[in-house]
Amino acid sequence: MMMMIIQNPSLFNPFRLACSQICTELGCFSTYVAVIIAITFGLVSIIAFVLYCYIQRRPRSRTTMEQFKGQPRLPKFAVPRRYDIRLKPDLEACKFAGSVAIDLDIVDDTKYIVLNAAELSVDNDSVMFTNRDVSEVLEPLQIDLVEVDEILVLEFAETLPIGPGVLTIGFDGTLNDKMKGFYRSTYEHNGEKKNMAVTQFEPVDARRCFPCWDEPACKATFKITLDLPSELVALSNMPIVEEKVHGHLKTVSYQESPIMSTYLVAVVIGLFDYVEDHTSDGVRVRVYCQVGKANQGKFALSVAVRTLELYKGYFAMPYSLPKLDMVAIPDFAFGAMENYGLVTYRETALLYDDQHSAAANKQRVVTVVAHELAHQWFGNLVTMEWWTHLWLNEGFATWVSYLASDSLFPEWKVWTQFLDEPTEGLKLDGLAESHPIEVEVNHAAEITEIFDAISYKKGASVIRMLQSYLGAERFQRSLAAYIKKYAGSNAKTQDLWAALEEGSGEPVNKLMNSWTKQKGYPVVSVKFKDQNLVFEQSQFLSSGSHGYGQWIVPITFCCGSYDVRKNFLLQKKSETLNIKEFLSDKRDAASAWIKINVDQTGFYRVKYDEDLAAKLRYAIENKYLSPTDRFGILDDSFALCMARQQSLSSLLTLMGAYRGEPEYTVLSNLINISYKVATIAADAAPELLDYVKQFFISLFQSSAEMLGWEPKKGEGHLDAMLRGEILNALVVFGHDLTLNEANRRFLAFLGDRNTPLLPPDIRKAAYVAVMQKVSTSNRLGYESLLRVYRETDLSQEKTRILSSLASCPDPDIILEVLNFLLSSEVRTQDAVFGLLVSREGRETAWTWLKVNWEHISEVWGSGYLLTRFVSTIVSPFTSFEKAKEIEEFFAIRTKPSIARTLKQSIERVHINANWVQSIQNEEHLVQTLKKLAQRE
Repeated sequence: MMMMIIQNPSLFNPFRLACSQICTELGCFSTYVAVIIAITFGLVSIIAFVLYCYIQRRPRSRTTMEQFKGQPRLPKFAVPRRYDIRLKPDLEACKFAGSVAIDLDIVDDTKYIVLNAAELSVDNDSVMFTNRDVSEVLEPLQIDLVEVDEILVLEFAETLPIGPGVLTIGFDGTLNDKMKGFYRSTYEHNGEKKNMAVTQFEPVDARRCFPCWDEPACKATFKITLDLPSELVALSNMPIVEEKVHGHLKTVSYQESPIMSTYLVAVVIGLFDYVEDHTSDGVRVRVYCQVGKANQGKFALSVAVRTLELYKGYFAMPYSLPKLDMVAIPDFAFGAMENYGLVTYRETALLYDDQHSAAANKQRVVTVVAHELAHQWFGNLVTMEWWTHLWLNEGFATWVSYLASDSLFPEWKVWTQFLDEPTEGLKLDGLAESHPIEVEVNHAAEITEIFDAISYKKGASVIRMLQSYLGAERFQRSLAAYIKKYAGSNAKTQDLWAALEEGSGEPVNKLMNSWTKQKGYPVVSVKFKDQNLVFEQSQFLSSGSHGYGQWIVPITFCCGSYDVRKNFLLQKKSETLNIKEFLSDKRDAASAWIKINVDQTGFYRVKYDEDLAAKLRYAIENKYLSPTDRFGILDDSFALCMARQQSLSSLLTLMGAYRGEPEYTVLSNLINISYKVATIAADAAPELLDYVKQFFISLFQSSAEMLGWEPKKGEGHLDAMLRGEILNALVVFGHDLTLNEANRRFLAFLGDRNTPLLPPDIRKAAYVAVMQKVSTSNRLGYESLLRVYRETDLSQEKTRILSSLASCPDPDIILEVLNFLLSSEVRTQDAVFGLLVSREGRETAWTWLKVNWEHISEVWGSGYLLTRFVSTIVSPFTSFEKAKEIEEFFAIRTKPSIARTLKQSIERVHINANWVQSIQNEEHLVQTLKKLAQRE
């Protein structure tokens, strides 16, 4: 009431009239009283009028606009329906001008329109809202760009009418060098350095190109027009409908898009060549790349056409746009981006050179293309409702990319290689500082950090686990129904579970909630006693600490043969199962093994009692188990050893059973584990290092001799990949014959870059070998590698070299390498490849990071690449003192985009430190290593 009176002084009129009446009725005797009353009301009126004028003239936003600040999501009283966007980039000045007309519906009473905008200069005079029903044009009273929340708040004088309207905004921006929003990428054409303009909007950077409702659920259609130099190629999501040339400039207009989220809008402008093909139903597919590199796009083009055909059948729905363009971008932060109809890639993920690309590069092109094209259905057509459900996009696309790769190249055995996905997911999810698959997101700055192994790799793994449980046919049928139901709209995790539950009749929601709504996973301990298997689940933590989670675990196991298997759901903490029917007194030791989690389809670890573990080790030595099960037993044992639930001697003995292992995926994991074990053992007791190296050389030498240095006629894709990895391992462990041969072949390569002596698959091993002999007094090998780096224009070759340089054991050379990463010779996206330094260089790298942190934070601080600097340099340390030092340094330097990664990295240092202490207390390690190394 008081506020009403203050805001409207006329409300005092009845009181003044009442005062006059009092004076009249009481006569002269009461005149004095009446005058006093009148004076009082007069004074109050004057005060009220002054307050009223103050309120009317002060900036309203200081109180009323506060309600929109610090919110994770935009208010819902306006809903966008259509964007008409016009952009005019200036590639020389690295700026752009633009305008947007947004058709929207006002659905609730409001004086405000709130949308996203960041790093844009808004032309206030251009901002207006037109009510379609009465053609009334409204200009905002106040325009407030809140940079910290990346929102644009428009306040109008009156409540906006419910119904349709058009919001128009003019703006300017900068083509930044941060690889997000609307940014510039550099390339050379005829010896001249040029800029191209590129967009990267996922997760929340469309707002850096044009004001918009930059949330996945705010789907709309998009009409895009570009003004640009006439000699350039301009691409967007949809085909061109009109192109008008005006001298040196042209205007290109594109067909209006179907409904989609802002993060999928895309524009690319530059000079390109392309190769083209069509699907059987007429979809035009092109691969664009720098001029002169068109031949390198042919392999990806073939993969894309075949993958679109495959997905059309698998999803029971054709690709929904008339064209698909795929573009190789020289500067690109992620591996690729699934923009609807215009997929952008790093060059390393799209281009393949028959002569200079390795087999691993070829496989990466296939899996990345298959991943991005899966998004055209699962992500673009059906979109997550909010970033909490990011895993629906990324986990599914990761899983289905293996489905496509296996269909196109069955000889690659990619479902065995899929085990690399859960391995990475299990590593991250074994941390106390992990997060659930469905993770709450409270600020835009937090989103980038959840593009991690949980969303991608754990997400893919639980999908595979569910498909295995439901059966491939029921899973596919239910998935197609889900896509049909939610096409063109948004979905949450529960919507997928409901569709799969309806299609399968299984309690999918109940089963899967325990895997997506809580972080972590179980370790299932198994004991055999009196013809019973006793199962007990508990949360696995790499720290060895006790966790409190509980899951519904799909248990599968087999006894002595893959023909004898059983499955059930472990829903309690523990359960006992009688397996008498599976056993026979006549079974010998070879057939008495029991393997849990058959083919590693479940996202959990298994801990066997000593007797069961010994029988499995015997089965591994005699190759009775499948490659996937050999992989799983090794990986679980390594994790248990790190968590101090198993001795290092026990792990090393198990690793010895893999001598002569023929399978690429298993041997690759064995090599990766050996690197970690060697480093930890050396930190625990330096005298162990020579014995560890001797053991690992003996473990890998026979496989290396069998493969040789050069490709054999008719050999497989996996042999080519394995040759490079196993030679690299022998180099790292100091095998003299391998080191010498690698250096000899590298010298031949320097004289002839096309020599058959150094094919692409073994170049990384040769480069690492060269760096092992480099020092401040012997720089020749280092300088030779830098020369190769500078002369090649193949991105894959450059990253091979960058990832080899810091393997040098000389700390002074490592400092040079790290400083080289900050130079203009290394693209911003590629610097992270050179951060993995040798054990001798860890302290140098940490000092370098501290000295250069402000610069690194400025250059890489706006994207996920900064987290790579933190995790790669911090995580390898193995002492509590170093963990404390790291915490103290970052105490005043952290930011939301690295907070989670920093905590995880420090936790890894604590895990390493505890593991080191455990090894220091372990007896007979030297004797165990000597015994293992002497075995043949």
